[in-house]
Amino acid sequence: MLDKFITPVIKPLLTPIVATLHKLGITADQLTVAGFLVGMLALPLLAFELWYGALAAIILNRIFDGLDGAMARYAKQSSSAGGYLDITLDFLFYAAVPLGFILANPAQNAIAGALLLAAFIGTGSSFLAFAISAEKFQLDKPQFKYKSFYYLNGLTEGTETIALFIALCIWPQHFVLLAGIFATACAVTIFTRIHGGYHTLKQLESTK
Repeated sequence: MLDKFITPVIKPLLTPIVATLHKLGITADQLTVAGFLVGMLALPLLAFELWYGALAAIILNRIFDGLDGAMARYAKQSSSAGGYLDITLDFLFYAAVPLGFILANPAQNAIAGALLLAAFIGTGSSFLAFAISAEKFQLDKPQFKYKSFYYLNGLTEGTETIALFIALCIWPQHFVLLAGIFATACAVTIFTRIHGGYHTLKQLESTK
């Protein structure tokens, strides 16, 4: 929901950093992989209840995630392969965070963590599946032209997910409550995406 507002604010701040990294010969794909490796450190850190260490890894992962896209555009390196690598590693990172909390306290966090992981699968699959059909119909991306695939809006997007991760690291004792609230919000996103995506594609097919 907030991505379309946050991204235009952040993009200009990344340009000087990207310009420097480009001069050093660093590529967008290298930033993607480096960010993923840093982000995955959150998993063992959360499992051992090192909350602020995990928070640092999560924030650094998101910084790298912003830099890789900015680098691809700056260096004119945008590609389907890069977009595929980016989104795949992003979802592995997103799954690792709830898993870390489950490992930290299985008795307390397992059910809420499982619900959150299921919600992530629903939100991810609902927009990635639509992106395949959007490519077939060559739909424009008016709000996310910088994306390598069609990005279907929703109540819970990247900005909201990272806000959740930050809140969980600051208040880990409230994991069950926060995960439950966010999973419910994800359910709304899943429903609206499936409903809207289905009817959009039906309408497009009927006009062919």
